[in-house]
Amino acid sequence: MTFSAQPRKPRPPLDEAGLFDYAVRSLGRMMRTEAELRRLMEKRIEPGPAAEAMMARVTVRLKEYGYLNDTVFAETYTRLRQENEKFGQRRVRQSLSQKGVPQQIIGDVIEARYGNTNEDTLAREHLERKRIKKPENEKETARVMRRLIAAGFSPSTVYKILRQWDLPEETLAALESVDEDSPVE
Repeated sequence: MTFSAQPRKPRPPLDEAGLFDYAVRSLGRMMRTEAELRRLMEKRIEPGPAAEAMMARVTVRLKEYGYLNDTVFAETYTRLRQENEKFGQRRVRQSLSQKGVPQQIIGDVIEARYGNTNEDTLAREHLERKRIKKPENEKETARVMRRLIAAGFSPSTVYKILRQWDLPEETLAALESVDEDSPVE
C-alpha cells in the first residue's frame, strides 16, 4: 500500500486575534522564550512592517497576562537541567543562548543557580545518572571525557575526576589540550 503525498494547502495568514490564539496554544504546549515564539509567529503572518507591529502587540499582551517571561523560562529551564539532567553550567548557558534568552538574564540565572554548587559533585552525579563507570582503557577514558565536556563541565573538573580514578598519566595527556572556553558540543 502506497501513500501519496498530497501537497498541503498553504494556511491563510492570521490576523491579530488569530495570532494571539496561536501564540497562547503554542505556549500551552511548551514553555518558550520570546525569541522562539517570535520565530513561530513569523511563519503564520504576512511579512512586512505591519506584521512586526502586530507581533509586538501580541507579545506585549502575552507578557501582561504572564504567559511569556524569559526570566521565568530561564530559571525553570536551568533548575530542571541542573536537578534532572545534572548538566554543568556551560551546557545550560549555551542552550539558553541558543533559545534566544538575553545574556544578562542568562548570567543572573546561572549565577543564582550554580553559584553555590560544587561542580565536582554535580559531575559525579551526572556520571552516576548516566551509569558511566571507571574507564578501563584510553578509548573509554576519551569517551568519558567527551561526555563530561558535552554535559557542560569544565576541563579542569573533568581532569580532576579522571585523576581521582587513578588513571595512567599518558591516558590523561590528551585532556590538557582542551580549551576552557571551547564551546560545548
